[in-house]
Amino acid sequence: MLPPASAFTHLTAAELYGWWLPSTPPHPVFAAMRRCDPRPRRPGLLVCRHPKSFAWTLQEALRVTTPAETILAAARDLGVLDLVVLGDSALRSGHVTLSELRLCAEHRRRGAPLLREVIPLLDRRSESAWESIMRVLHVAAGIPVEPQHHVRDEAGRFLARADFWVVGTRRLHEYDGGVHREPEVQDDDLRRDRLLLDADWQRHGFTSRHLLNEAASIIRSTDELLGREWDAARLRAWEDLLNASMLRRPGRSRALSHWRRALAEAESGQSQPSQTVLRGSD
Repeated sequence: MLPPASAFTHLTAAELYGWWLPSTPPHPVFAAMRRCDPRPRRPGLLVCRHPKSFAWTLQEALRVTTPAETILAAARDLGVLDLVVLGDSALRSGHVTLSELRLCAEHRRRGAPLLREVIPLLDRRSESAWESIMRVLHVAAGIPVEPQHHVRDEAGRFLARADFWVVGTRRLHEYDGGVHREPEVQDDDLRRDRLLLDADWQRHGFTSRHLLNEAASIIRSTDELLGREWDAARLRAWEDLLNASMLRRPGRSRALSHWRRALAEAESGQSQPSQTVLRGSD
């Protein structure tokens, strides 16, 4: 259906790369095309039209935009948290580098300002989407943490590698997904917890529900640990990020409204050849 110079992009390309994905509602198929090419009108297809040729590669025998271009395209519709999930996964997989992302973020493109904001938050050490989200919670609340911290006892013997160490304390914060309730994993976790307790380390485990609905208690408890007073602005900063993401209704509604409007225009033929359904540049 697509011209030879086209490629899949945005969340469609991210899926083909096998990256962690934000918690999106059903989304269109995203394709990138040159502005000079005739645009096919197909139900469920959203086209990003570029004034110039764009970088692409092959993934599973399909043409997809390069990882950096894919993340830049997704930045048009996603929030900071969503883009951190994509970016961490792309970095961890070795598909992209921070230098490539910085270069792409210099373009005069609609998603470039958000990408520039997100790049300092990215970390290839993240091991899951929710771990990435949890790290940003700490950053938003001004809680200093070190990811993938190696914990050792007084004799220097390795005890555990923790998701996050609250810097300057004896507390570890970790994300506990459903896999941690499987019998064999739970046995290992309990053995590890005993080693940490014996070495005078506190381990606090959290689930996605805690991160989404109980961030105030996480921040308040850590404030007390750090000896600082409660500041509601730290919680508001986190709530603002949540509400702008696909994890909450406002963020989902914003993206859905944009996609539905663009799809309706494309399927009705209202968009003119000189215009774009989703613009590749400003």
